[in-house]
Amino acid sequence: MKRRQPIDKSDDGGSALIEFTFLALLLLVPLVYVVLSVFEVQRAAYGVTSAAREAGRAYVDANSAPDAERAAQAAAAVSLADQGLRLEPGQLSESCSTNPCLSPGARVTFRLRVRVTLPFVPEFLGRNVATVAVSARHDAVVEQFRAVRP
Repeated sequence: MKRRQPIDKSDDGGSALIEFTFLALLLLVPLVYVVLSVFEVQRAAYGVTSAAREAGRAYVDANSAPDAERAAQAAAAVSLADQGLRLEPGQLSESCSTNPCLSPGARVTFRLRVRVTLPFVPEFLGRNVATVAVSARHDAVVEQFRAVRP
Protein backbone atom coordinates (compact mmCIF):
# COMPACT_ATOMS: atom_id res chain seq x y z
CA MET A 1 0.00 0.00 0.00
CA LYS A 2 1.20 3.37 -0.96
CA ARG A 3 1.63 5.94 1.69
CA ARG A 4 0.34 9.47 1.06
CA GLN A 5 2.68 12.37 1.34
CA PRO A 6 1.51 15.26 3.55
CA ILE A 7 0.51 18.37 1.63
CA ASP A 8 2.91 21.27 1.94
CA LYS A 9 0.66 24.32 2.54
CA SER A 10 3.50 26.84 2.32
CA ASP A 11 3.91 26.36 -1.43
CA ASP A 12 1.73 28.88 -3.35
CA GLY A 13 3.09 27.93 -6.71
CA GLY A 14 3.09 31.53 -8.08
CA SER A 15 -0.65 32.19 -7.89
CA ALA A 16 -0.19 35.60 -6.20
CA LEU A 17 0.93 37.17 -9.47
CA ILE A 18 -2.13 35.87 -11.27
CA GLU A 19 -4.47 37.05 -8.51
CA PHE A 20 -2.87 40.49 -8.43
CA THR A 21 -3.11 40.87 -12.19
CA PHE A 22 -6.74 39.78 -12.22
CA LEU A 23 -7.72 42.15 -9.39
CA ALA A 24 -5.75 45.04 -10.89
CA LEU A 25 -7.58 44.67 -14.20
CA LEU A 26 -10.90 44.23 -12.46
CA LEU A 27 -10.45 47.45 -10.50
CA LEU A 28 -8.41 49.59 -12.90
CA VAL A 29 -10.61 49.29 -15.99
CA PRO A 30 -13.69 50.86 -14.31
CA LEU A 31 -11.48 53.46 -12.61
CA VAL A 32 -9.94 54.50 -15.93
CA TYR A 33 -13.41 54.72 -17.49
CA VAL A 34 -14.68 56.93 -14.65
CA VAL A 35 -11.65 59.21 -14.97
CA LEU A 36 -12.10 59.51 -18.75
CA SER A 37 -15.80 60.30 -18.29
CA VAL A 38 -15.06 62.97 -15.70
CA PHE A 39 -12.49 64.54 -18.01
CA GLU A 40 -15.01 64.57 -20.87
CA VAL A 41 -17.67 66.30 -18.75
CA GLN A 42 -15.13 68.77 -17.34
CA ARG A 43 -13.94 69.63 -20.85
CA ALA A 44 -17.52 70.30 -21.90
CA ALA A 45 -18.22 72.37 -18.78
CA TYR A 46 -15.21 74.55 -19.49
CA GLY A 47 -16.21 74.91 -23.14
CA VAL A 48 -19.82 75.83 -22.35
CA THR A 49 -18.82 78.39 -19.72
CA SER A 50 -16.28 79.95 -22.04
CA ALA A 51 -18.74 79.99 -24.96
CA ALA A 52 -21.46 81.76 -22.93
CA ARG A 53 -18.96 84.36 -21.73
CA GLU A 54 -17.58 85.01 -25.21
CA ALA A 55 -21.08 85.24 -26.69
CA GLY A 56 -21.95 87.91 -24.13
CA ARG A 57 -18.81 89.89 -24.82
CA ALA A 58 -19.32 89.77 -28.57
CA TYR A 59 -22.98 90.75 -28.23
CA VAL A 60 -22.45 93.89 -26.15
CA ASP A 61 -19.58 95.09 -28.39
CA ALA A 62 -21.61 94.92 -31.62
CA ASN A 63 -22.99 97.96 -33.46
CA SER A 64 -26.52 96.68 -34.17
CA ALA A 65 -28.85 93.93 -32.97
CA PRO A 66 -28.51 91.73 -36.10
CA ASP A 67 -24.72 92.08 -35.97
CA ALA A 68 -24.80 91.33 -32.25
CA GLU A 69 -26.70 88.06 -32.74
CA ARG A 70 -24.36 86.91 -35.51
CA ALA A 71 -21.29 87.85 -33.47
CA ALA A 72 -22.60 86.04 -30.39
CA GLN A 73 -23.36 82.86 -32.36
CA ALA A 74 -19.95 82.95 -34.05
CA ALA A 75 -18.07 83.57 -30.78
CA ALA A 76 -19.90 80.74 -29.03
CA ALA A 77 -19.28 78.37 -31.94
CA VAL A 78 -15.54 79.11 -32.00
CA SER A 79 -15.24 78.75 -28.24
CA LEU A 80 -17.06 75.42 -28.27
CA ALA A 81 -15.01 74.20 -31.23
CA ASP A 82 -11.85 74.81 -29.19
CA GLN A 83 -13.09 72.12 -26.82
CA GLY A 84 -14.24 69.73 -29.55
CA LEU A 85 -17.96 70.54 -29.27
CA ARG A 86 -20.46 71.83 -31.83
CA LEU A 87 -23.01 74.61 -31.40
CA GLU A 88 -26.36 73.29 -32.56
CA PRO A 89 -29.28 75.60 -33.42
CA GLY A 90 -31.30 76.51 -30.36
CA GLN A 91 -28.60 75.73 -27.78
CA LEU A 92 -27.68 79.38 -27.23
CA SER A 93 -30.39 81.77 -26.04
CA GLU A 94 -30.30 85.37 -24.93
CA SER A 95 -32.64 87.62 -23.02
CA CYS A 96 -32.46 91.37 -22.48
CA SER A 97 -33.45 93.53 -19.55
CA THR A 98 -34.47 96.46 -21.80
CA ASN A 99 -35.68 97.09 -25.31
CA PRO A 100 -33.61 97.65 -27.44
CA CYS A 101 -31.07 95.21 -26.08
CA LEU A 102 -28.08 97.42 -26.85
CA SER A 103 -29.31 100.32 -24.70
CA PRO A 104 -26.68 101.77 -22.33
CA GLY A 105 -26.65 99.87 -19.05
CA ALA A 106 -28.81 97.02 -20.37
CA ARG A 107 -28.15 93.53 -19.04
CA VAL A 108 -28.03 90.70 -21.59
CA THR A 109 -28.21 87.14 -20.26
CA PHE A 110 -26.90 84.24 -22.30
CA ARG A 111 -27.78 80.62 -21.57
CA LEU A 112 -26.08 77.69 -23.26
CA ARG A 113 -26.95 74.02 -22.80
CA VAL A 114 -25.03 71.13 -24.37
CA ARG A 115 -25.42 67.37 -23.99
CA VAL A 116 -22.16 65.43 -23.72
CA THR A 117 -21.96 61.77 -24.70
CA LEU A 118 -19.76 59.69 -22.44
CA PRO A 119 -16.85 57.86 -24.10
CA PHE A 120 -16.97 54.31 -25.47
CA VAL A 121 -20.76 53.97 -25.47
CA PRO A 122 -21.88 51.88 -28.46
CA GLU A 123 -24.10 53.57 -31.05
CA PHE A 124 -26.73 50.82 -30.98
CA LEU A 125 -27.65 51.76 -27.38
CA GLY A 126 -28.88 55.15 -28.56
CA ARG A 127 -27.62 58.71 -28.25
CA ASN A 128 -29.34 59.63 -24.99
CA VAL A 129 -28.42 56.57 -22.95
CA ALA A 130 -25.11 57.89 -21.64
CA THR A 131 -25.28 61.67 -21.91
CA VAL A 132 -24.76 64.42 -19.40
CA ALA A 133 -26.35 67.86 -19.76
CA VAL A 134 -23.94 70.74 -19.19
CA SER A 135 -25.21 74.31 -19.04
CA ALA A 136 -23.87 77.79 -18.37
CA ARG A 137 -25.22 81.29 -17.90
CA HIS A 138 -23.46 84.59 -18.39
CA ASP A 139 -24.70 88.14 -17.81
CA ALA A 140 -23.13 90.88 -19.93
CA VAL A 141 -23.76 94.57 -19.37
CA VAL A 142 -23.81 97.09 -22.21
CA GLU A 143 -21.51 100.06 -21.57
CA GLN A 144 -23.21 102.87 -19.67
CA PHE A 145 -21.74 105.70 -21.78
CA ARG A 146 -22.35 104.52 -25.30
CA ALA A 147 -24.92 105.66 -27.82
CA VAL A 148 -28.19 103.74 -28.13
CA ARG A 149 -27.90 101.27 -30.99
CA PRO A 150 -30.92 99.62 -32.59
